[in-house]
Amino acid sequence: MKILYGIQGTGNGHITRARILNNAFKQRHDIEVDYLFSGRERNKYFDMEGFGHFETKTGLTFVAQNGSINRLETIKQTKLMTFIKDIKSLNLDKYDLVLNDFEPISAWAARLQGKPSLSISHQAAFCHAVPSTGADLIDKFLIKYFAPTRHSLGVHWYHYNQAVIPPFVELGLNAQHSINKVQAYTLVYLPFESIDAIKNTLAPLSEHSFVCFHPDIDSPYKAQNIEWNTPSKSGFQKALGKCKSVIGNAGFELATECISLGKPLLTKPLNGQFEQLSNAKALQDLGLSHTIYQLDTDLIEEWLEKAQGNTVTFPSDPQQLVDWLVAGEWENVQSICEQLWTQVKYPQSVKQKLN
Repeated sequence: MKILYGIQGTGNGHITRARILNNAFKQRHDIEVDYLFSGRERNKYFDMEGFGHFETKTGLTFVAQNGSINRLETIKQTKLMTFIKDIKSLNLDKYDLVLNDFEPISAWAARLQGKPSLSISHQAAFCHAVPSTGADLIDKFLIKYFAPTRHSLGVHWYHYNQAVIPPFVELGLNAQHSINKVQAYTLVYLPFESIDAIKNTLAPLSEHSFVCFHPDIDSPYKAQNIEWNTPSKSGFQKALGKCKSVIGNAGFELATECISLGKPLLTKPLNGQFEQLSNAKALQDLGLSHTIYQLDTDLIEEWLEKAQGNTVTFPSDPQQLVDWLVAGEWENVQSICEQLWTQVKYPQSVKQKLN
C-alpha cells in the first residue's frame, strides 16, 4: 500500500503525531509512506531524520503576535498563487491513500484528483459534536474546508460518542518520569508569546525556577530564574520528564503528554484560536488543567502553590490503527474507535466528571 502523508508543519503537535505513526509504519512490509509537510520554512523544522526524504511546501499558516492570532497579517502573508500551483502540481497517481493531518495541499489535491483521503487529526474532531468554544463563522468554515478529506477520524481526550479516537503517546514516555528524578522547576512552552512578555511575567517569581523553550532563542542561556533553550525534541522530552509542572499554550499534543505523565498543567490558550480555547475548556471540564487567558504573575504564582496533576493512560502502539488503514474499510470507524478506547484509563476524579 502506497500512502502520501500530508502534515501541517506549523505546530509541533502535528509532527509529534506523525512521528508516532511513522515508527509504526516502519515496522510494516506492506506499507510505503511518503511525507509532505507545509506551513513552515524547511530550515525551521528540527529532529526530522526519521522521516527520510520528506517534501516541504509553503502551504498556509496563521500569524500569531503577542499571544493572539493576527488575521490581517495572516491574509497579507498568504501566498495564494503558490498554494494553488502546489495543489495542481502534486501528482497522486502512485498513491492508494492520502493520509492527512490538517495539511491543505495534499487534501485539496486528493479531492481534485478523486483520490481516497483520510484525515486523522485533532482538528477533525471539531467536525463532529465535541465541546468547543470561541468559534466564529470563519473558524467553522476553515475547519470544514481548510483541509477537506473524504473520510475522517478526530483525535481527542474523550470520544463524546463520535468518530473520535484517543491520542497516542510515545512508547516509553511514562518511563521517562520517575518521582525520584523530578526536579524543582516548571517547564514553560509559550511559542506564541514574546520572550519579553514571558520574562516580565516569570522573573518576579524569584522563588521558582523555570525552563523555557522558545523558537526565537538562538542559543541556550540562563538569566535570573529562567533557563532559556532552543527548540529540541530530545531536550524538551528530557525537561518534560523531570519537571514538576508545566505552563503552556493549549496545544493538543503537549497537553496529552502532560496528562499522560500526570504533570500539573496550566494552559494559556492562544487568543483568537478557537481550537486552543476549546482545548482549554475540555481540559478544565475533565479536571485535567487550569487556565489563564493572559500572562499574569499573580495568577501563575497562585497556581504554582497548589498545582496538582492527574494521570490518564492513552495507547502507545498504533498498530491496530495501521491494520485498519491497510484493510481499507475507512467508512467503518466504529470498530477502530472501540478497540482504541478500551485501552484508555482515567483516574477516578475524571470518571466522576464523565459520569
